[in-house]
Amino acid sequence: MDIKPIATGVVLAIGLMFGGVAQAEESKAKSWNLAGEQKTVLSGKVVDILCELTGDCPANCGDGSRQLGILEANNRLTLAAKNGQANFAGAVADLLPYCGKQVDVDGLMLGETTRLYQVQFIRESGQTDWAKANTFSKAWAAKFPDDAKKKGPWFRKDSRVTALIERDGWLGLGHQADKEFLEWWE
Repeated sequence: MDIKPIATGVVLAIGLMFGGVAQAEESKAKSWNLAGEQKTVLSGKVVDILCELTGDCPANCGDGSRQLGILEANNRLTLAAKNGQANFAGAVADLLPYCGKQVDVDGLMLGETTRLYQVQFIRESGQTDWAKANTFSKAWAAKFPDDAKKKGPWFRKDSRVTALIERDGWLGLGHQADKEFLEWWE
């Protein structure tokens, strides 16, 4: 059984139950004008979420194959679900170089009931200069250079995504389900 979806759900549920955040007046995060948005600076260790929840801990936080988060001194674990780019990109590429290190992250805590954190800036604790959390596109293009040459946003041209759509349909339920849905929709 693949426990990644379960573990992610547990992290989100924990965030719902213990959802307090440390807001920072000196935050440099840029507002996206989203409901429940709060500029928030967190300090803690960059960790592999699945490792923290299950004890399954590959080296270097899974080398980019695992969801990362911030473990604060009070043991609150925050899922860093997004980076500062508008292109539906996660924060793993930005956080991975800091795996196991103490950091400060500056970004937006989003949502009023379901909470997620968008990292916009990151730095090692004790440093003064912030780095922008916007490396996903460059990291993705370096990993998938043939896909990067195609036109369109990354998620429409990523060969892994298109292979899944080809195999399972747009809804992930098979091509017959897609056909029935479209007929119902019309």
